Amino acid sequence: MGNKWRKVKLAFGLNLCVYSPRNHVADNDDSPPPSERRSDAALLSPPGDWTSAPTTPSSNRLRLSKSLSRSSSKKTCSICLGTMRRGDGQAIFTAECSHSFHFHCIASNVKHGNQICPVCRAKWKEVPLQGPTLVPPKGRARTNSVDWHQNNDFMTVIRRLPPARSNSMRNAAPLFQAPDPAVFNDDESLDHEIDSTEKSFSNKRVSSGDDDQTKVTVLTYTEVPSVAKSSVSDSFTVLVHLKAPLSNSWHNAARSTKIAQNPRAPVDLVTVLDISGSMAGTKLALLKRAMGFVIQNLGPNDRLAVIAFSSTARRLFPLRRMSEAGRQQALQAVNSLVANGGTNIAGGLRKGAKIMEDRRENNPVASIILLSDGQDTYTVNSNAGSQNYQLLLPLSIRPDEASGFKIPVHAFGFGADHDASSMHSISEISGGTFSFIETESVIQDAFAQCIGGLLSVMVKGLSVKIECVHPSIRLGSLKAGSYRNRILSNQRIGSIDVGDMYADEERDFLLSVNIPSETSSNETSLLMVTCVYNDPLMKESVSLEAKEVRIERTDLARREDVSIEVDRQHNRIRAAEAMAQARTAAENRDLAGAVSILDNVRKALSTTVSAKSRDRLCVSLDAELKEMQERMASRHVYEASGRAYILSGLSSHSWQRATARGDSMDGSNLVQAYQTPSMVEMVTRSQATLLTTPSAQRLLRPVWSFASQPKPR
Repeated sequence: MGNKWRKVKLAFGLNLCVYSPRNHVADNDDSPPPSERRSDAALLSPPGDWTSAPTTPSSNRLRLSKSLSRSSSKKTCSICLGTMRRGDGQAIFTAECSHSFHFHCIASNVKHGNQICPVCRAKWKEVPLQGPTLVPPKGRARTNSVDWHQNNDFMTVIRRLPPARSNSMRNAAPLFQAPDPAVFNDDESLDHEIDSTEKSFSNKRVSSGDDDQTKVTVLTYTEVPSVAKSSVSDSFTVLVHLKAPLSNSWHNAARSTKIAQNPRAPVDLVTVLDISGSMAGTKLALLKRAMGFVIQNLGPNDRLAVIAFSSTARRLFPLRRMSEAGRQQALQAVNSLVANGGTNIAGGLRKGAKIMEDRRENNPVASIILLSDGQDTYTVNSNAGSQNYQLLLPLSIRPDEASGFKIPVHAFGFGADHDASSMHSISEISGGTFSFIETESVIQDAFAQCIGGLLSVMVKGLSVKIECVHPSIRLGSLKAGSYRNRILSNQRIGSIDVGDMYADEERDFLLSVNIPSETSSNETSLLMVTCVYNDPLMKESVSLEAKEVRIERTDLARREDVSIEVDRQHNRIRAAEAMAQARTAAENRDLAGAVSILDNVRKALSTTVSAKSRDRLCVSLDAELKEMQERMASRHVYEASGRAYILSGLSSHSWQRATARGDSMDGSNLVQAYQTPSMVEMVTRSQATLLTTPSAQRLLRPVWSFASQPKPR
């Protein structure tokens, strides 16, 4: 009976839902029962979308799908989450397991290698293949009762799959996977309103007081406001403070109409996603949801490409604009992902870098987001040391002396089993940040914080130059974290390559100079600070007026309090240095020594001016150092979360940029000291979508995280 019915279906071009109890199935089918086959896509769908065939004995007869028996019923496609209804202009495909989808959604799913139901994970014997095109002629309505095209150009193709092999398919490549092209120069063209970033910044302008809100703010502080004329010092500290323009500065009347239409710099973003076997289940479901959030929050001038890697890497779709059609394609491609295979991080990064390298046109901002929950077993030799980690990063996106950082990789280590050292090295070398996602529930918020920054870039290629003014003054040291900096051999000139800055973002750099004695003047000119950068909105190079740093010279020595601004940054640098020392001790299996290093710096910070004034950054540093001590309570705790937590903290402080750490993205968390308003807004938006989506609430069930475990005393 089954064979005859199958022939009838093929003759009519149909693939209707058929259900037979396991005891009555003629063909061998070793798939689990429907109740045990909820996939990642099912987790992403509302509860009403979870349909299963009845299990009563009377069900042994063949049954038609609901799309035939109740044509007026309203359903939701579990892939795009859009409504399915007969006569709405879209074909509906109903599979053997009774679940229905938009035909173009499921055809895309199959094209990307899936031959199992996205809802119940039933293995399909017959799959839909896309014909010449899926777009019907305008005005064409469907009149057949099962919503298939009558025109041969749009006819559904059903392909019988070969029986599954008994051997493991863990490392097998998906069927129907189109090979990637040799050159990724198929990126979608930019809108005509957006100029290529290859255009030279020939127009120059110098900031004036009329439009300072649209420029980088430069402030300087000396450790004390005055020094006695007779006094000399070999190490006097000067702070250079930078702040990017406000995120709403494009509303200023001085901005051009063109900028009002494009209020931020568009982004080219490539996400490199781990879909190895360890990502199966809730991890992959939450990754898909997080990617859905990213896709929905990119604008039509932003472009996105997705690389998925396991044992090998493949590009899901070219770099394309996130218009409505682009978002639809991106969502379908991401929802088609299935977890299997090993972890080849280097392979994924190579393809991600190739997309950036081969693109024909460039948006002003470009970045790569990398997520992995495992360790690269194809490239890195665990016994070769940290130098071996550089093999993971393609040469094309590594920094060079001529151009600085090319494409930053923002790396996200997911769970307790990822290789935090390699992920941190990748981000550090490329100029990106490393975030530690300890629990599954915060992955979307972590992505939201990252894109909240990327979608608010206001400054490109910022460079700071410091020149000594007084003939006897020399530069001693320059504390710039991970930013490339140099002091010329004559010690009279120094520079810092700051690069890009997000809206409202701040940077602080400490300089050390000598102070000579002064016999005649009542002040001493120490330094001249100048800044040059590119405005990605106005497409102009901006040169800020030089800022001169002076100190008062008094006849008698005064008792002066240290500037709280300078003291605050001293504390940040001391804490970061202690973190690095503690990590080195921990890697040498001296956890007691590591804890002692952190404890000593906490005591030292508590006596400072900023700590006594309850400065927010100082309070945050103390809380962070305390958390690191607790994550070094034992070797097991350090391996599971301590290493990743410390490396994420080091990344944050060295770049002075917010990273996700641990199991919380709460904006009130004191550790989130570098969050910008744009980041906070995007995280708030993410949390709002999670709270209002029932399916997300099922996914974000309580997890036993480090924060909920008993803390060592």
